[in-house]
Amino acid sequence: MTPDQPSRPITKAVIPAAGLGTRFLPATKATPKEMLPVVDKPAIQYVVEESVRAGLDDLLIITGRNKAALEDHFDHHWELEQALEAKGDLHRLERVRESAVLKVHFVRQGQPKGLGHAVHVAKEHVGDNPFAVLLGDDLIDARDHLLEEMLRVREEKGGSVVALLEVPPESVHLYGCAAVDGRDGDVVRITGLVEKPDPSEAPSNLAVIGRYVLDPSVFEVLEHTPPGRGGEIQLTDALQTLASSSEPGGGVHGVVFRGRRYDTGDRLDYLKAVVRLGVDHAELGKDFGEWLDDFSGQRASGQR
Repeated sequence: MTPDQPSRPITKAVIPAAGLGTRFLPATKATPKEMLPVVDKPAIQYVVEESVRAGLDDLLIITGRNKAALEDHFDHHWELEQALEAKGDLHRLERVRESAVLKVHFVRQGQPKGLGHAVHVAKEHVGDNPFAVLLGDDLIDARDHLLEEMLRVREEKGGSVVALLEVPPESVHLYGCAAVDGRDGDVVRITGLVEKPDPSEAPSNLAVIGRYVLDPSVFEVLEHTPPGRGGEIQLTDALQTLASSSEPGGGVHGVVFRGRRYDTGDRLDYLKAVVRLGVDHAELGKDFGEWLDDFSGQRASGQR
């Protein structure tokens, strides 16, 4: 952190969760995609728990229509808790209460104008404080400490920090893509960002994934950011402005992530996430792994 940017502890996190989840229809017709189970917890609970582990325990979830299940999940269910307590099922009682004791706030995005707009909706809650943004369908394995590393980089360098992932060049059109220099291990200085570029025009194969630590100056930038790709206000465009800014709060760094990430917003990757986390599950992993081995053997021999 530079001398003119005094250290300010980060406690707030914003989780945009207003998307329609159209890739999972008809399952998401009445159920938010963030509530789809990954083994035995909804996807968004993994994200909330990650935030709390990193010390960000003041959470704001940005929702939209038909997302009431999110608020219900992070509230107490007194009848269920009383029934479990009466049965003496203390293990399930504890698991049900885990999500209800967290400090979670909710606000609606209103019109779906893109990720940048969703982040700007958080301005009143965040105020003049640095904060993290965690996308609700992008899971980082609990054994990997990406968010903690990003907070460390923000403390050291100021400005904003984004998570980057090396992807095959032919896949960069699926992501925001970063132009970088000044590499120091897995920390880079970002000089430019492009939203979903053509592979032939991509500045690198470093894709932006769903973790950000943002300086509050991003709010003013977002207010003046016109709709970009897809007619939406893109957070990538605002970060592009900050990356080239010499004003306080400007500058953007990236942390190249090499750990375990699960994209639950894509149907195939969602299935992979369930399998990977299922194999590692403390209660189910051993039996599930043995079944998978047996099932793989049957497929290899032409049996079903």
